[in-house]
Amino acid sequence: MMDAYKYIGHSVVKVDGKEKVSGAALFTDDLEFGPDLLYAEVVEGPHAHAMINSINISDALKVPEVLTVVTGKDFPYNFGLYMNDRYIFAQDRVRFFGEQIAAVIARTPQAAKKAAQLVKVSYTPLPKVLSPLDAIKEGAEILHPDLKNYVHVPWFFPTPDSNIAHHRKIRKGQVEKGFEEADYILDDTYEVPRYSHCAIETHAAVAKYDHSGRLTVWASSQSPNTQRNLFAKALAPLGIRHNDIRVIVPHVGGGFGSKAGVTMEIMAAAIAMKVQGHPVKLIWNREREFYNTYQRLGVVAKLKVGVKKDGTITALKHDLYWDAGAYVEYAANVVNAVGLSAIGPYNIKNVSIDSYCIYTNLPPGGPYRGFGYSEFLFGLESHMNRIAKHLGIDAVEIRRKNMIREGDLTAYGAHMNPNGLLEAINRVAKEIQWNKKIKSNNPNLAIGKGFALFWKAPAMPPNASSSCFLKFNEDASINLLVSGMDIGQGFLTVMAQIAAEVLAVPTSKIRTENPDTDRNPYEWQTVASHITWSCGNAVRNAAIDARDQIFSLVARSKYLPSDSLYLEDEKVKCRTQPTFELPLKDFIINGIQMEDGTYRGGPVIGRGIFMPEFSSTNADPDTSQGGHPNVHYTVGAAAVTLEIDKQTGKMRILKVVEAIDVGKAINPDLVKGQIIGGLLQGISTVLFEEMKFDHRGKMLNPNFTDYKIPTALDIPDEIVPIIIEVPQPDGPFGARGMGEHPMIPVAPMIANAIDDALNIRIRSMPITAEKLCLEILKNAK
Repeated sequence: MMDAYKYIGHSVVKVDGKEKVSGAALFTDDLEFGPDLLYAEVVEGPHAHAMINSINISDALKVPEVLTVVTGKDFPYNFGLYMNDRYIFAQDRVRFFGEQIAAVIARTPQAAKKAAQLVKVSYTPLPKVLSPLDAIKEGAEILHPDLKNYVHVPWFFPTPDSNIAHHRKIRKGQVEKGFEEADYILDDTYEVPRYSHCAIETHAAVAKYDHSGRLTVWASSQSPNTQRNLFAKALAPLGIRHNDIRVIVPHVGGGFGSKAGVTMEIMAAAIAMKVQGHPVKLIWNREREFYNTYQRLGVVAKLKVGVKKDGTITALKHDLYWDAGAYVEYAANVVNAVGLSAIGPYNIKNVSIDSYCIYTNLPPGGPYRGFGYSEFLFGLESHMNRIAKHLGIDAVEIRRKNMIREGDLTAYGAHMNPNGLLEAINRVAKEIQWNKKIKSNNPNLAIGKGFALFWKAPAMPPNASSSCFLKFNEDASINLLVSGMDIGQGFLTVMAQIAAEVLAVPTSKIRTENPDTDRNPYEWQTVASHITWSCGNAVRNAAIDARDQIFSLVARSKYLPSDSLYLEDEKVKCRTQPTFELPLKDFIINGIQMEDGTYRGGPVIGRGIFMPEFSSTNADPDTSQGGHPNVHYTVGAAAVTLEIDKQTGKMRILKVVEAIDVGKAINPDLVKGQIIGGLLQGISTVLFEEMKFDHRGKMLNPNFTDYKIPTALDIPDEIVPIIIEVPQPDGPFGARGMGEHPMIPVAPMIANAIDDALNIRIRSMPITAEKLCLEILKNAK
């Protein structure tokens, strides 16, 4: 069947491609601000947990070209997207090694750095807690004594006078009865450590508070409207309102969640208010990028699953203890999202899930591509293979038997959306030749295959919304004004394709503009793999709005039935009058002239919004039943063929296959690029990356010399991306998001391949060559 679409489903060239490959694209640090530009340098605490006794800034102020030094006393205002548990600068205590205490503002970066070293801070060290399990022990140091007073969203449930900032509970069916009915129960623990996002562009922000009382912030951000909102709330005591703040985001050099929410940007905004009329630049070096922005949360997952002899799951109990760090205002939403979905893509009638967000004295955790799903699926998908092995059932068959299908109930009682999970399983199994065992001719090499399923829902508030303004120009070219961010996924291009399909204007004539909160309409955030679905709907609605205006104008000026009109090749045409053609450029701005010399119409401007009005977090806090917190799930399957050197533990990926049901691939090449890129990022976290902290809570390897990420030489020999399209009923042309999903199944499928090759089960990440070599030696004894 021929594709009925002209622009949707086709791999058009990225609209920002030439700008980026030519080096013309400007990022925050590239912007010029003239001779009035000032520089800020932060002062960081050398303790993981300590009281601040005093701060002496007198010597710092004596450094030539230093204008001022600010401390927490200048900004005693807390902030947070989901929970207000953090201050712009530390107040009475520091809670992680490297927390910002003060900032120096100077005319040169050199002077700012010199002065920052002269700020003297007196501390009284306090007991520290460096692991989530230690943090919940009886008698553990309470890191946030005021937790019970923190403002937070209504779907968070903190435990007062403890280190548990949020506890998401799921209770479905009769769990104990389910375990009683089981013929086999597997109970074990899995551990996943912290990871860094490693975006090539470090965090950067420039802020200017001008003499009109206007605060403008240029930032490398995934969330300009969210940042404006938090700036306005935190700085309200200084007389700042939302319409006083403007956030402008140029191109962003990678995010993966690290540039969602607010971290260092609020420091730049606050500092600028102390040097009115001057722009102030704050930029993180690579070291700070590691320890003073969000890190991926670590987790200890205790998993118990009961099954019948035929492999049917009877019950699941999943207890997840998340190391969220010193401040959890965003991390708690990761914990919440996982708690709602920790059954994985399976139909399980009896479920108990406890997902705990726990304060520790390590750097704050936050969103990272996959939003916690990579971490919990490491344990769950490893468990599925181990159960299948014990029962003598094929690892793919046990997944087919238990997979969730359309209409099945999720853990919180909502119905599963249409999906192509079975097709994904079958196509991956066929491509990887699952039933064909491979043996190396080299006795020192072992080859194994691993399989894993995955799913993920957008983690977003029920009222997260998107909007779009669509503006025609005289030549019928279009400017799309949206506030989503292109962080490499191709958002700008996909939005242009959606508008092009509705309005019959080629993507080459559509510009999708980067966000400016003064000019562009509202977007919640570019996170959660929801932007193609949500903002895509807003763009489609704006294009339909513009199309309806065009048809109405033509109908009343040319006296043609509106329902007979259609758009094609930048023209209005008519089904009942085949010879009628009216180019858009002839009237889209200036209108249509009537016989009496008057005109009808005027500039056509489209408006579109989208909010998932069916979503709700109203549920029983003790069971999570009764609401509809997740709008839908994107599902898939993946498999790997892995070669292992038994003498060194070094692994080589011979082939990796991944299939994702994207609903509708708006741009197939971009989807395939995301699958390949996500797989590579996942492989990196499994085989190479490892954050190391000492007994003080200080990160020991905040650099690319000691924190290993792969190079081009580590790419798998063969990568096969598979696109599956089962339409999402409420998606734009059936599309749903998939940006985070490709990396989610990598850890368990590699662990499963190792077990297949060597009969060794790894239950903690990362799975480095050294760790595997030690396990091989242990097994040989």
